[in-house]
Amino acid sequence: METVVSAASRSISKLISFTALLLFLFSCSTFTSTEAYDALDPTGNITIKWDVISWTPDGYVAVVTMYNFQQYRHIQAPGWTLGWTWAKKEVIWSMMGSQTTEQGDCSKYKGNVPHCCKKDPTVVDLLPGTPYNQQIANCCKGGVLNSWVQDPANAASSFQVSVGAAGTTNKTVRVPRNFTLKAPGPGYTCGPAKIVKPTKFITADKRRITQAMMTWNVTCTYSQFLAQKTPTCCVSLSSFYNNTIVNCPTCACGCQNNSTESGSCVSERSSHLASAVPGKSTNAPPLLQCTSHMCPVRIHWHVKLNYKEYWRVKITITNFNYALNYSQWNLVVQHPNFDNLTQLFSFNYKPLTPYAGLNDTAMLWGLKFYNDFLNEAGPLGNVQSELLFRKDASTFTFEKGWAFPRRIYFNGDNCVMPPPDAYPWLPNTGLKPVISLFQPVMTILASCVFLWANM
Repeated sequence: METVVSAASRSISKLISFTALLLFLFSCSTFTSTEAYDALDPTGNITIKWDVISWTPDGYVAVVTMYNFQQYRHIQAPGWTLGWTWAKKEVIWSMMGSQTTEQGDCSKYKGNVPHCCKKDPTVVDLLPGTPYNQQIANCCKGGVLNSWVQDPANAASSFQVSVGAAGTTNKTVRVPRNFTLKAPGPGYTCGPAKIVKPTKFITADKRRITQAMMTWNVTCTYSQFLAQKTPTCCVSLSSFYNNTIVNCPTCACGCQNNSTESGSCVSERSSHLASAVPGKSTNAPPLLQCTSHMCPVRIHWHVKLNYKEYWRVKITITNFNYALNYSQWNLVVQHPNFDNLTQLFSFNYKPLTPYAGLNDTAMLWGLKFYNDFLNEAGPLGNVQSELLFRKDASTFTFEKGWAFPRRIYFNGDNCVMPPPDAYPWLPNTGLKPVISLFQPVMTILASCVFLWANM
């Protein structure tokens, strides 16, 4: 009897182990470090809407619109690049507001040659200044797509495409597959196209509503892990009550002479600096000023003044890249006192409340034509502002680093923070606790000296 029970127990144990193994393998296959989730913008995405507005003898005409529903992440020059794979043998007869980067092999067509015959076309936006007969609404911005909060009027981009060798009814049309979005590099992952309710359009006189023949949506989400292997910004700290300046962590974005990701490094005192700096091209590789952190951008948070009912902070953003300007920059800062922000100088401000009842996150950006343009590294390569907070007696303190931010984003990328134990601390509160392996050795040596002196 005991043998039977023992055998049954072993079988159950093996079954449990096998089940656990299956669950582990399943979890590994469904979760990766590149999954896109931003706690400060949990619903942010870029939605691509494809509206079939009319049928043609061999296909259809569609308007494709990209909506940037991300609150603070935008697509900078040289802009977006959109790609997909046709489900059948479709071709693009013509386009307005955009163009494909390659035509492909159209040799089988006589007379009227399509705009693109590739199975997997790649589309880019047209540049500003495009002739009006090649434009449609929301096109021709050079691929720049601003964030939803900062510039909602320019948070969408559209183009028109005439597709041939395709279906001519809702039942025969096949949606494209394998959508890709570059901005301009990697970072976005697009899901499959999903057929949704046809979009409705209101005429200019607002007296008539028309409807698309067919509509499908594609959702693309951003992952900083996919966008770049190293961080792009870091944070330094200081305060009026301590002389210590906490710099960005060493090698936060790369190390000098040891990282190709950070690009070249030039000393600001170099006599060859002018000849080393290329034209201010957005395609130019990073040419960084030599620093211990090797980050293109540094954000400095300085606790400046303390009043009876208020306290003041100064924020400085410094560009260490000699090859790049940042237009339409923005900053996202998380700190518990943003629910009592009283005044802000020379920056725009909007509270971000991704979760109901929690107002601890702010989005900051420059004033139009004043400081919304962050110059390349040099004397003018910084912008700054001051924030005035009202004190809440129940939470306010300068102890334990409370006055410093919890998290900072620059242009949507999470910046590297200093370690919490390095934050400036209040004076007259005793020595800062330091755990060191050298301390026990010194204690033993002192004991030996004491014993030797008393022998």
